[in-house]
This record gives sequence, structure tokens and C-alpha cells, in this order.
Amino acid sequence: MATTLVRPRTLTEPAPPAHKAPALRHLGPNWYACVMGTAIVANAGATLPYQLPGQRVACQLVWALSAAALAVLLTARAGHWLHHRDQARAHLLDPAVAPFYGCLSMALLAVGGGTLIVGKDLIGTGAAVAVDAVLFTAGTAVGLVAAVAVPYLMVVRHEVEPKQAGPVWLLPLVAPMVSAALGPLLIPHLPAGQPREAMLLACYAMFGISLLATLLMLPLIFGRLILGGPLPLVLTPTLFLVLGPLGQSTTAVNQLADMAPGAIGAPYADALGALAVVYGVPVMGFALLWLALALCMLVRAARAGMGFTMTWWALTFPVGTCVTGAAGLARHTGLTALGWLAAALFLALLTAWLLAAAHTLRGLLSGRLP
Repeated sequence: MATTLVRPRTLTEPAPPAHKAPALRHLGPNWYACVMGTAIVANAGATLPYQLPGQRVACQLVWALSAAALAVLLTARAGHWLHHRDQARAHLLDPAVAPFYGCLSMALLAVGGGTLIVGKDLIGTGAAVAVDAVLFTAGTAVGLVAAVAVPYLMVVRHEVEPKQAGPVWLLPLVAPMVSAALGPLLIPHLPAGQPREAMLLACYAMFGISLLATLLMLPLIFGRLILGGPLPLVLTPTLFLVLGPLGQSTTAVNQLADMAPGAIGAPYADALGALAVVYGVPVMGFALLWLALALCMLVRAARAGMGFTMTWWALTFPVGTCVTGAAGLARHTGLTALGWLAAALFLALLTAWLLAAAHTLRGLLSGRLP
């Protein structure tokens, strides 16, 4: 996601000691977007209505890559907090960086969900359920804390101006929606009865948390664009972040509708199945409208000389949620057109991921990143 913005060191501030992992000093929470963007490629590719020979094996490899990246990044971020606590605190107090703490939650959830979707082929169903249960619990807890803590800091500690409103503000708010979309994967592995019903309704509650918070934030973001003009070139890819809550909420209602018959009785199960289509189709329509607007702005920024930054990862996870949302709608409506839409969006996701991953790897090898 966006490059970490920090206050420059003044002449009176000592440089960080050489023995305290200086390379980790600028490793911000935005780096979890790499994990999210990689995991969604595996998750979306494995759930497409159209499957090519070898596609699932490729998804397994991509999931394994995301799991390895998560392990490395968690270790590196622990080192960041251990050796550079001043910088970590500065990140929390920086309105440009604090929202990225929502990415930690979504990285845990995306890899956990991928464990049950494709990882079970490699490690077995029992181990996959255990891993996903741990990652889902941790990711949901972090996401709920971030959804409260980051807005709280924005109100009482951050100095925020209207012109600073941007799609990045959605990151801590969309994390509970990811829990709502991936929590249903665990429902069949819970005891029948109240445990399943409790999980189902908890996911719907998190759906509501994220949806209503997003509806409060979107007018601020769109108003900033209309009144303040285009975002800076480096931040233009973050416009795609608006697709996150749209695609993920569509995914959530479809996933929950799949599990409702085994978790809750009539007439609610049938009503929730209808909600998947009644809610999902209009929201997917708006997502396509926003996608067209964001693409136009991205082309404009590219023609103006936009180069690579970590904001390019904003082109991956949000688009991936639209893939899974369209695939869910295709499953519930039987419309071939929605299946083709999911496939087309997946090709766009794959292209964006290859570009972002290649440039990030090049930056790491050259030492320009982090």
C-alpha cells in the first residue's frame, strides 16, 4: 500500500544505532498489503467458476508463498517494535500510517481463509482447520481493535484536515468485513446447533459494523475528490481501496447464505439466501462504476509519470474481493455473465499482482525498499 510517511529526523536527533536493525526502522504496517494481495490471488483463483488444468496447484503455490511472506513479515514487524519503538509509536500517531494497522488483520484472515480453501490439499483438513481457527481468531481480534482504536486516534490525537481524507481511511473499517466473509468457512467444522448459529450471526454483526462504518466514511472520501481534485500521483492507486468493502461485503453475504441452511432454521435461511442476491447485485454494480472511475484516474496518473510505489498493492486485494463477490453471485444466480465477469476481474487481479510483486522484489534486492 502507500509508502510509509514519517516525520524527518532533525539535526538534533541521533541516528538509530547501527546494531538495532536499521533496515527494519521504516518497515511499516503497510507491508502487510503484500501478504493480502498474494493470498487473495490464491483464494480467488480457487473459487472461480471456471477452472483450468493446473489452476488449483498454482493456487496452492501462491497460498504457500503468502503464508511464508506472513511469517517473515510478522517476525520483521516484531523486530521493528522491539528495536524501534519510537518509530512504531510515531506510526500510530501519524494519520497517514495508522490506518494501515487494519492490514495486519486482513493479512492474517486472508492467509487463514486460504488455508481452508487450498492449503488443506497440502497439510490436511484437520491441520487446516486448526491453523485457520488461530488466524481467524487473531485477525478478527486485531481487526475489531483497529476499527475502534484508529478512528479514536484520528479524533483525539491526529491533526486531520478535510483535504487529507482518502481511501486509506477505509482500511481499519473493512477488516471486520473480511472476518464476515471468511468466518463462514469455519461454520461446517463447528458442532451443530448454537455454536454454528452463533458464528453465523457474529459474522453478520461484523458485516454490519463494517458496512455502516464504510457508509459514514465514503461521503468524506468522495467529497474530498470532488472539492479537492485528484489525489497526488503516488496515492492514485489507493482509489481502488474503495472496492474492498464493496466486493468483500458481496462475498460475505454469499458465503453466509451458503452456510445459513446448516446453521439457522427457517425462515431465516431462505431470507438470507435471497439477501445474497438482493444486496450483492446492486453493490457489485456500484463496484463496477467505481472501478471504471478508478481506472480512468489511474490512466491519467500513469500518463503524468506515476512511478512504482507500494501503493500499487492497492490494485490487488480490493480487486480480488470483487472476483470472489462476482463468483458468489454467479453461484447463487446461475448467470454465465457473472461467471465471465469474475474471470475477467481475476485476469486483472493477476496482472496487477505480477506487476506489484515484480517491482517490490526488485526494490528489495536493490536495497531501495523498505
